[in-house]
Amino acid sequence: MREATRVTEPDDRLPALVWVIAGAFVIVELAFSAGYGFQQDELYFIQAGRHLAFGYVDQPPLAPLLTRLATMVGGTDPTAVRALPALAGGAIVVLAARQAAILGAGRLGRVLAALCLACAPVLLGATHIGNTTSPALLAWTLVVLCVSTAIARDRPRWWLGAGFAAGLGLQTNNLIALLLLAIAIGLLVTRRFDILRTRWPWLGAAIAAVIWAPNVVWQATHGWPQFAMAASLHRENTSAAAYLGGLPAQILYGGLLTAPVLIAGVGWLWRRPQTRYLAVAVTVVAAYVLAWVPGKPYYTSGLLPVVLAAGSVATERWFARGRRPLRRRTLVVGAILVATVVELPMLLPVWPVRDLHAHSTSGDLADTVGWPQLAGFVATENSTLAASGTSPTSIFTGNYAEAAALDVLGPAGLPPVLSGHNAYGMWGPGSASDATVLAVDSADELRPYFGHCSTVGTFVAPYDVDTDFNHLDLSVCSGPTADWAGMWPHLTHDD
Repeated sequence: MREATRVTEPDDRLPALVWVIAGAFVIVELAFSAGYGFQQDELYFIQAGRHLAFGYVDQPPLAPLLTRLATMVGGTDPTAVRALPALAGGAIVVLAARQAAILGAGRLGRVLAALCLACAPVLLGATHIGNTTSPALLAWTLVVLCVSTAIARDRPRWWLGAGFAAGLGLQTNNLIALLLLAIAIGLLVTRRFDILRTRWPWLGAAIAAVIWAPNVVWQATHGWPQFAMAASLHRENTSAAAYLGGLPAQILYGGLLTAPVLIAGVGWLWRRPQTRYLAVAVTVVAAYVLAWVPGKPYYTSGLLPVVLAAGSVATERWFARGRRPLRRRTLVVGAILVATVVELPMLLPVWPVRDLHAHSTSGDLADTVGWPQLAGFVATENSTLAASGTSPTSIFTGNYAEAAALDVLGPAGLPPVLSGHNAYGMWGPGSASDATVLAVDSADELRPYFGHCSTVGTFVAPYDVDTDFNHLDLSVCSGPTADWAGMWPHLTHDD
């Protein structure tokens, strides 16, 4: 009697070095997490977490909820807010290696995929800031991994995991709907009707819809503000320069000297019939971002793990074809590490803050400097005005960043802080008085509704750092021609 043929399951285990790389990534992020200070989105999310809701005009609810939980555990501290993003980054590094295994990489390819992700500038920079980007990147990575596992390993229940990850992603950032549409297009274009005829993708979609439903209901009952935000993002990110630089920026977010691996990954996905649906999805997402919001090239970064994983498979095979594979490995790995050493000070607070002005740095990193000083400057001006008999009865800022900085970092005793920007506009003026308003970067907005507005000071960011919130005028506006309720519809803006 002949023995039954035993089917050997693919070995998808990850080498120990993958876990070492992921651990090193998390350690580096946490080591620099206290550098400089909060970024404006973190301050905004702290304040949004104090106004928990099923949605906000500019985002779903998950990021503010996570920020609130982080501050409840660790206090109002940058390290507390940035701990979860750092862990999410480490998870993405591990998942990239797992994705490489699903695509057929051996031990070396899995390690290379982890290294490429750990050194990717977009991941290093994104997981230093506690905003929507890091959980969104994790959600994208999980969705693609679950889908590719379901298809490549014939494990259809993984579609349920994809649905769960997609639902959480939709509660983080609605852009993941683009990924889901792109995957569906990829399956249709490559004629994978055998997959679409099963119940599993539809069950996954149902799970995602159920998780997303509370935010959809909130959007519907608040006039679908996300559509207005999408139109605003389109207007602000479609300059000629953005179109010219959009595609190169999408590539360079993966790393200057990692670009060959990324390009090889796109080609590898296209050449294999089994993975062509992923190639179509990557192309659809990249084309959409390039056409609609070219000034936001990092919107494609959720697909970096699968593209770099595919590139790692191709690169591993390139190593094996050479007469001197060790030399090739040294060249590729050395180039990635050297580029990372060069780029790291642009992404993380490596330089002493007093020397930052002398070095090139990302806008997000520069914008972590100066918020306590702004809060102190406004508080001092408020006290000076009060001592002179012109005590402000409220503070109005032109941007949610300035309002959040005053709410989170300002001293007790400040007048109510208001703004018409995004969620602050939705929260409204409450019972604040409009008799005498201290206007922060907002005198031009208020001047049509007040009899008199005069500048009393200008805030300059410390240490000569060039931030997006520098040279902000402080003005006093008095003699309102209407109350806040009458002015408010003219002061709110979503962008």
